[in-house]
Amino acid sequence: MPRFLLKGPSARRDAKGPSARRWQLQTAKAQFSELFRRARSEGPQWVTRQDKEAVVVLPAEEFERLRARSRQPQSLVEFFAKSPLRGVRIDLDRKPDYGRAVEL
Repeated sequence: MPRFLLKGPSARRDAKGPSARRWQLQTAKAQFSELFRRARSEGPQWVTRQDKEAVVVLPAEEFERLRARSRQPQSLVEFFAKSPLRGVRIDLDRKPDYGRAVEL
């Protein structure tokens, strides 16, 4: 599917999400206040340079949410080691299951 970039934000919907807008770099610089306003009200705004996606402008809250997600433990062992419940004793013993009688 060919990609066409309009002067100013395009309303094209694609894999980036329904509210993704694209701006050519020179237009984004000339209309930065509008780019800023739309990032706050409509969501991420993609800025292209030489017809390639270069950067995304997004609200600070969204950026912080994404950063918090990236600070999660890297492994399951690390996750459990850092858990606030790590000292809690859990009884994992259970009664053996010998099956049941079934009539055929």
